[in-house]
Amino acid sequence: MIQIEGLSYRYPGAERAAIQGLSLQLRQGSLFGLLGPNGSGKTTLISILTGLLQPSTGSVAIDGKLLPAGLSESQRLSALVPQEYAFYPRLTVMENLGFFAALLAAPDGPVRIAEALSVTGLEAFASSRAEHLSGGLKRRLNLAIGLLNRPRLLFLDEPTVGMDPQSRRFILDTIKRINRAGTTVLYTSHYMEEVEDLCDEIGVLDEGRLLARGSLADLLGERGGRRLVVTLRDTPSSDQSRALDAIPGHAVAGSELTVEDCGERELQRVIDLLASQGLGVSRVRYGHGNLEELFLHLTGRQLRD
Repeated sequence: MIQIEGLSYRYPGAERAAIQGLSLQLRQGSLFGLLGPNGSGKTTLISILTGLLQPSTGSVAIDGKLLPAGLSESQRLSALVPQEYAFYPRLTVMENLGFFAALLAAPDGPVRIAEALSVTGLEAFASSRAEHLSGGLKRRLNLAIGLLNRPRLLFLDEPTVGMDPQSRRFILDTIKRINRAGTTVLYTSHYMEEVEDLCDEIGVLDEGRLLARGSLADLLGERGGRRLVVTLRDTPSSDQSRALDAIPGHAVAGSELTVEDCGERELQRVIDLLASQGLGVSRVRYGHGNLEELFLHLTGRQLRD
């Protein structure tokens, strides 16, 4: 559905490029989660994919059509639901949907409005003014507007910001149903547990570069399998600590031994060394337990930095 090759973009006057040599492919029907700290290039990338910006170098194709030549076709098959509210607050839910449906000039506008209301559960609020809706309902209206053109490709930029847990769960379940119906989804979020729950593929973006990409299981297995944390039964003595200096990249804090980038051979060496030094082990963790640990390992930064 999306083919990106060697993509770069630099804002006028910026010291460095917001996107740097990015290559990425999204298969049709996937639900792809894009993670990155603030300023990592996520919004810039979405702006390029939706035609709001033109890349400095590289190529972008959506559904086999190169941009910008194929922009009108890609816009017909896609929709962007932005982080900001993208409706008129003084209009009702139905008036907003009617206005945006009219822009599509689709002969079955009323049918599409009914579909959008049903999918987002807004039927009971059709006559409510948008400004009087709760935060969760406003997010659902944002999504409903994005569904009016029945997109085959849906860009969701932080769609659950500021929502209560119940409303967030409704939105996430709705996105799952939309994806199961065949829509390809590119999803950005500051909530890593959402990406873990939703996405079949994940990409980690930082400083305009793709640091990792794959399924959650692949990422935690391949990238996370190198970090070793061993809780010892006792704090190492001075002699034992000197012996542990033979382990590259290790650190000891009290009774906890940590080894970064510990491959399988290094793992066996650590086990043998601990045994030879008579250091008992009470707990071993190899790899990263969740997406947040992996993210911090790759970027060294909190997601909201």
